[in-house]
Amino acid sequence: MDFRLTEEQEMIRAMAADFAANELAPYAIEWDKADMVPMDTIAKMHELGLMTMGIPAEYGGDGLDWLSKYLICEEIGAGDAGTACTMIASTLLASDPIWVGANDEQKKWWYGRSLEGAICAFCLTEPGAGSDALGMSCKCVKDGNDYILNGTKQFITNGGIAKNFSVFATLDKKMGNKGICCFMVDRDFPGVSLGPKEDKMGIRSSSTTQVIFEDVRVPAWMMLGGEGQGVPIMMETLDLSRTAVAALATGISTAALKTALAYANERQQFGKPIFSFQAISFMLADMAVAVETSHLLYQKAAWLQDNDLPFKMVSNMAKMWAADNAMKVTTDALQVLGGYGYTKEYPVEKYMRDAKIMQLFEGTVQVQRMVVGKYLSQNGYNPY
Repeated sequence: MDFRLTEEQEMIRAMAADFAANELAPYAIEWDKADMVPMDTIAKMHELGLMTMGIPAEYGGDGLDWLSKYLICEEIGAGDAGTACTMIASTLLASDPIWVGANDEQKKWWYGRSLEGAICAFCLTEPGAGSDALGMSCKCVKDGNDYILNGTKQFITNGGIAKNFSVFATLDKKMGNKGICCFMVDRDFPGVSLGPKEDKMGIRSSSTTQVIFEDVRVPAWMMLGGEGQGVPIMMETLDLSRTAVAALATGISTAALKTALAYANERQQFGKPIFSFQAISFMLADMAVAVETSHLLYQKAAWLQDNDLPFKMVSNMAKMWAADNAMKVTTDALQVLGGYGYTKEYPVEKYMRDAKIMQLFEGTVQVQRMVVGKYLSQNGYNPY
């Protein structure tokens, strides 16, 4: 068993880490305070291929393996979680339905626009349908060679800046799962509008809005997989993207741990570094174990994906574990810094605010526990 990265993977990781250290981390607090999306920085990420890393080689992308994609998510997340959310939501979450369920014509349309710089958004959650995503009210009605979409999507990452939307809607709520469909939608289609920008606790350098569809006419060829195929596309997309969130959460944890370690070595109390006190060193040791195990779980999920092996249980485990660890590690990092951690002089309070959403989006950690529990009840447990 070899846990080392390949030479190419290490080069990709190092490139992302260097970009995060020089182009994200120095400005992250400024973006957070201003509640702004750094579009100039997003443009630089596009030039480096970070905003198109999910595109297969045959459609003009780099054709990266899954682990390489998630290494990028981790490193960008360590630099600024909000910018990482913009990237992940565009090139993975919103674009994975295309990878999962699109035909050649649809892939050319979506990926072509992405390569030209279009940002993408995944439209699933609604004001009345969060964890119960299948209870959606957004409706699609066939009308000749088109479908008419009506409904409101809530808390949409990249909602205010996206040009491509992957949208889930139901033919009829009475049809249940069999009525749900997935569409590609152009932001410029008549009837697409935005609600107010959300004033968020964390990931403030990302755009989160309502996306509203009012009699939006979508050509039938832009439906992925056909009528009633929305649920399998949705579920595989979420399983894939949960590994990305696990990697992002691990990046936040790593940044918080490194900040706490540096502070504990520098901060003097009673004539010696606070790292020398057992209470602090034990706390840091537990934080390191949490970060290391988060690494191992998300990278195992990536390995399973790259080898076309069942990964659903492990991706959900990884997201749940890394998200919970991110919240605990960032909270403990703030504790290590004491009063300084509670101020905006240090980045740990931002890490903690950013970490909280990891437990909430792309399925709450309670939903992940339900998924893992159901899997275990049906399949038992086999670590190999």
